[in-house]
Amino acid sequence: MTTKNKANKFKLFKGFFTNSIGILVSRILGFLRDILTASSLGAGVWSDIFFIAFKMPNLFRRLFGEGAFTQAFLPGFVNARKKGLFCASVLIKFFIFIMFLTLLVNLLTPLFTKFLAIGFNKETIDMAIPYVRINFWYLSFIFLVTLFASLLQYKGHFATTAFSTALLNISMIISLILAKNKPDETVVLYLSIGVVIGGFLQFLVHLIALKKTKMLKILKFGFIGLKKGRKAQTKGFYKNFFHGVVGSSAAQIGSFIDTWFASFLTFGSISYLYYANRIFQLPLALFAIALSTALFPKIAKSLNQKNDKVALNMLSKAFHLLFALLIFSTIGGIILSKEIIWLLFERGAFTRADTINSSLVLAMYMIGLLPFGLAKIFSLWLYSKNKQNIAAKITIQSLIINIISCAIFVKPFGAAGLALASSIGGFYLFFMTLKEFGFKKFLDIISFKKIFVILIICMIEIVLLLIFKEFMNDYLR
Repeated sequence: MTTKNKANKFKLFKGFFTNSIGILVSRILGFLRDILTASSLGAGVWSDIFFIAFKMPNLFRRLFGEGAFTQAFLPGFVNARKKGLFCASVLIKFFIFIMFLTLLVNLLTPLFTKFLAIGFNKETIDMAIPYVRINFWYLSFIFLVTLFASLLQYKGHFATTAFSTALLNISMIISLILAKNKPDETVVLYLSIGVVIGGFLQFLVHLIALKKTKMLKILKFGFIGLKKGRKAQTKGFYKNFFHGVVGSSAAQIGSFIDTWFASFLTFGSISYLYYANRIFQLPLALFAIALSTALFPKIAKSLNQKNDKVALNMLSKAFHLLFALLIFSTIGGIILSKEIIWLLFERGAFTRADTINSSLVLAMYMIGLLPFGLAKIFSLWLYSKNKQNIAAKITIQSLIINIISCAIFVKPFGAAGLALASSIGGFYLFFMTLKEFGFKKFLDIISFKKIFVILIICMIEIVLLLIFKEFMNDYLR
C-alpha cells in the first residue's frame, strides 16, 4: 500500500469515527428525549400529533437538504472553478425558495397536515395545525446547516455536523423537563418551540465552524462577486438537483407511506412506527450515514481526477466494514427487539402492549437495515458520476414496490406490515443500485474470505444472543 493510499485510508476512517461518535452522542440524547416523550405522552393522539408536526419539516429537510441538495451540491462545488460564487448563488436562490415554502405551509397548514396524515379527522387536524406551523420554522435553519455542512465536508471537517444534532435533542429534552406534569397539549407546544431553538443552535455552531476553517471567507467573497455582477457557473447543478429531488421525493414519500396507512389504524400506530424507526435509524446513521458522509467527498474528488482505482479501493474497504457492522446490528435488533423496546420505553404512559406492538415493528424494520445501508455507499458512485437521473429512477421504482407491499401487508399485519413493506423496498433499492454500479465491479472489490469470516461471527452472535434472551425472559417473568 502506497503512502498516499494509507493517508486516504486514515482520513476516511478518521472521518467515519468522528461522524460515528458524534452521531452516537446525539442518538443517546435522542433516545433520552424519546424516553421522556414516551413517558409524558405515551402512544396516543397527542404523541401522533407531535410526530406528524415534527415530520413535516423533516420531510422537506430530507428532500431539499440531506437528499437532493447534498447529492448535487458537493460534486458541483468540487468541479466549480469559482467556488465562492457557486456557493453564494446557490445559497441565495434556495433560501428564498425555503422562505416561500415556509410561508405557503403556514397559509395552507390544514392541507399539508392532511397530506401527511390522511386518516386524521377534521378535529384532529385542527388540533395539530398550530404545532405544524411552529415546527416548520425549523426547516429554514436546517437548510443553512446542510449547506454549511457540505462546505465543511469538502474541507474534511466532520465533527461540527456530527455533534450538532445533539443540540436539537438537548433543546427538546429541556423543553420536556420544563413541561413536566403539564397537560399533553402544553407538552407538545414546549416540544415544538424546542425544535426551533435547536435548529437555531445548530445554525450558530456551523457558522462558527465555517469561520474557524476559513470557509466563511469563500462564501463572503462569493457574495461580493455577485454584488459586483459576476455570474456563477452552476451549469449542470440544477439539472442534477432536479433529478435528486425526484429521487429523494420517492425515497421520502416511501418513508411516509407507512404514516399514511398507519393513520387509518388505531391511535398509537404512528407512534409505534416512530419509536421503532428511531431505533432502526441508530445503526443506519451510526454506520451507513457516518461512513457515506466521510466517503462522499473523497469518492467525488477521486472520480473528478479520473482516478477510479483509488475510488474503488476506498469503496471496497467501506463495504466490508459496513457489511459487518450492519449484519451484526440486524441480528441483534431482530432477536432482542422486545427487550430493546422494554428497556428504552416501557414506563409511564407507555404500556406492555405498546412494547409488544413496537417490538414487532422494529423486527420488520431491521430486516431492511443491511440493504438500505449498503445502497447508501454504492449510490455515492452514481452521484459522483453525476448520474442523479438514474438514481432517481431506481428510487421511484423502489417507492412503487413499497406502496404495493404496504397495500398487501397493512391489513393482515397492521403497523408491522408497513415496516416490512419498507424493508422490501430497501432490498429492491440495493439490488438496482448495485446493478447500475456494475455487478462485475462489485465482485472485483469484495473479498469472499472476509465475508466468510463475518458470517461465522454472525453464527456465534446468534447463539450468544439467544442464550441472553432466554436469561432476560426468565428475569422478566
